[in-house]
Amino acid sequence: MSPRLALAAAAGMVVAALACPARADKIDGSWCDEGGQRLSIDGPAIVTPGGNSLGGDYNRHFFRYVVPDGEPNSGATIQMRLLNEETMQRRLAGPSAAVETWHRCGAPVS
Repeated sequence: MSPRLALAAAAGMVVAALACPARADKIDGSWCDEGGQRLSIDGPAIVTPGGNSLGGDYNRHFFRYVVPDGEPNSGATIQMRLLNEETMQRRLAGPSAAVETWHRCGAPVS
């Protein structure tokens, strides 16, 4: 391959990479389930499906919090883990708990 052709190919790859939208590989953001529930994670802060703002245990791909009073399963621990950029799993802590699949959604509009 000629040096000119190699340079053109490399430049084309750079342009193609820059044209793709950047996606963060982290659990932060707004999430929705199929039943219409929403939650939002921003670092160690969460707005729960019940609308409560509180803190939890956070890393880029995992979030855990204790359900506040007034919400279903209050006092239980919820664990969430990122599967890919658009999907996460959410479940009550424990080996036999049902797993829910949540997907990214836009921020709520008021």
